[in-house]
Amino acid sequence: MKEMIVKDNFINLSDVKEIPHPELFREVAKVIAEDTLQYINEHDTKVEPKKSFYTKYGKRFIDIVISFCALVLTLPINLIIAICTLIDVGFPIFFKQKRVGKDGKIFTLVKFRNMTNKKDKNGDLLPPSQRVTRFGKFVRKTSLDELLNFWSIFKGDMSLIGPRPLLVDYLDSYSERHMMRHAVRPGLECPILQIKKKELTWADQFENEVYYVENVSFLLDIKMVYGLVKMVFDKKTTAIRGGAFRGSFMGYNRDGSSISSLKVPMKYYEKAVERLGY
Repeated sequence: MKEMIVKDNFINLSDVKEIPHPELFREVAKVIAEDTLQYINEHDTKVEPKKSFYTKYGKRFIDIVISFCALVLTLPINLIIAICTLIDVGFPIFFKQKRVGKDGKIFTLVKFRNMTNKKDKNGDLLPPSQRVTRFGKFVRKTSLDELLNFWSIFKGDMSLIGPRPLLVDYLDSYSERHMMRHAVRPGLECPILQIKKKELTWADQFENEVYYVENVSFLLDIKMVYGLVKMVFDKKTTAIRGGAFRGSFMGYNRDGSSISSLKVPMKYYEKAVERLGY
């Protein structure tokens, strides 16, 4: 089995079938954090969040006004999507997942479901790419699945612009520097303005978000909104922003680069498997 999935002393965790993925992913992330996180924290540059009248009052006021208008205007669209989702995948029509918000507060992100619950012969869910329906692909491609996020913005869990809210599972793997991405409310998107690469790593994303935290302003948000509109209509950046080709965030190498579940150093995998007793 190892000869089939190991390449250049790295392993794609998604290829491992003998161990439940959630259990394996958590243990590997824990092993990586124990090995590198203290070193990363000792050598990282500290983050100083931007504080101004805009960050304290202006940004939230704009979020409330725009999200309220958006909810009213998109109500007919959301009703149509709800009906189509019901026909497409049945009940429940909503997908709910815990995400991390400002200051590490956990909130529930709600979207329309666009995946089935199909499983393989072992009873495990198939990969997301094999469970997304044709209608679901259309909704994702057009970013219509983001419309319900305006409710989270109106409530105060999110903002129009800010770091994308990520999984609770990642909390113990962030460096102290990248943990500061939670110094602001998460947003619909935090478009890449400073980093020019075709394939973005998790570390690239986090560094862009830290830049935002340290430089947030009305002018920067205007630039970000423009970047967000461009991303919605760009197929390549839409795929990149979804993280579909990066795998899950697992932690860091000692040089500060991020480790994805698609390419985990074999030593961490072997130690995790030993601990799990497989």
